[in-house]
Amino acid sequence: MSTSASALQNQRNDDSFEDVWDELTWRGLVHVSTDADELKKLLAGEPITYYCGFDPTAPSLHLGNLVQILLLRRIQLAGHRPLGLVGGSTGLIGDPRPTAERTLNTKDTVAEWVGYLQGQIERFLSFEGDNAARMVNNLDWTAPLSAIDFLREVGKYFRVGTMLKKDAVSARLNSDAGISYTEFSYQILQGMDYLELYRSYNCVLQTGGSDQWGNLTSGTDLIHKAEGASVHAIGTPLITNSDGTKFGKSEGNAVWLDPELTSPYAFYQFWVNTDDKDVVDRLKIFTFLDRTEIDRLAEAVASEPFKREAQKVLAFEVTALVHGEDATRAAIAASAALFGQGELAALDAVTLEAAIRELPQAAEANSSSTIAQLLVDATLTKSLGESRRAIAQGGVYLNNDKVTDDAATLGAALLHGRFAVLRRGKKSLAGVVIS
Repeated sequence: MSTSASALQNQRNDDSFEDVWDELTWRGLVHVSTDADELKKLLAGEPITYYCGFDPTAPSLHLGNLVQILLLRRIQLAGHRPLGLVGGSTGLIGDPRPTAERTLNTKDTVAEWVGYLQGQIERFLSFEGDNAARMVNNLDWTAPLSAIDFLREVGKYFRVGTMLKKDAVSARLNSDAGISYTEFSYQILQGMDYLELYRSYNCVLQTGGSDQWGNLTSGTDLIHKAEGASVHAIGTPLITNSDGTKFGKSEGNAVWLDPELTSPYAFYQFWVNTDDKDVVDRLKIFTFLDRTEIDRLAEAVASEPFKREAQKVLAFEVTALVHGEDATRAAIAASAALFGQGELAALDAVTLEAAIRELPQAAEANSSSTIAQLLVDATLTKSLGESRRAIAQGGVYLNNDKVTDDAATLGAALLHGRFAVLRRGKKSLAGVVIS
């Protein structure tokens, strides 16, 4: 994953807005917040320090986290100082899920994931200049704290009745699973993070998903009680598709920022397949395109949706942001080549394999496998007879070359010695990978 220094330098907020608060609200990034008028003044004034936390509950961040990272970056572009917090301590516990207790990961695993996440976040922020970003780890101030000190110095400010009303806690209390004291205490730890950052860096704003609102306000309440100060929080909306399904999920799998978990090709395809009803909202949240350009693309969606211009722009912008322009152009080239609009042989092995892995597979293939049988194995045809008819009609292609012999085998047609692409007609594709 790579966001280059030049890419960071070219990023801008949209100066057609009065201030960054107006742009954030136009982009749909504010679902809930503390006093909006005060936040508008705060963000339009002298530089402040603000933060967002990310828990290492997986070896990579995903698209939901990207919303928060880009919000950090947009506020930094307005002149403010971001703190990117990776939860080395909170990651050992895990934020309560609505349905069941999390499986606790080992300390070594969490420490390893902390490093991964820090590296991912750092690529999106600038660590130079007067408003340079800083990375912090809450294990640094949590680990030295004894249980007695924690209860005396922090726990005394929390009321159990208030804690029970938090959405995540309430949902778990009403479920069969219940909630452990471990996860129940999570909101105290997150509140303590905000207090520590307030004391150490004069941090006065925390951002996070709106589903974290109870945890965010734990921090604002704690600072008010412990320090007598008023600080702020912004909760971004939970992003869902127009049909109500969870954004960034495909057959139960998250879309990860790590290219080893979600390839740049699969990442690009996710964005280019965005529904017309969702694409403008995605452009606002996930790109740095200005209002004029997004309005133009919105008009293109309305007047010429078949061209899918907005989706192509969205896919390019976000994939380039996360994986760099070279990987993005390789993904575009692979997509074109699969459908006969480019040279498959020109694709590097990594990109080609990533593209093929997204297709139906002809299992247990080898160089002597017949094309007719592979079509059946890949479900492009239902029988050998149908395969032979399709070949006779000139509708079958191997690596974009028309197959004319119904007894033809893979033979020497394998790309990089391992891969092949089968196509029936214009759009029905399947992949072959020789292990």
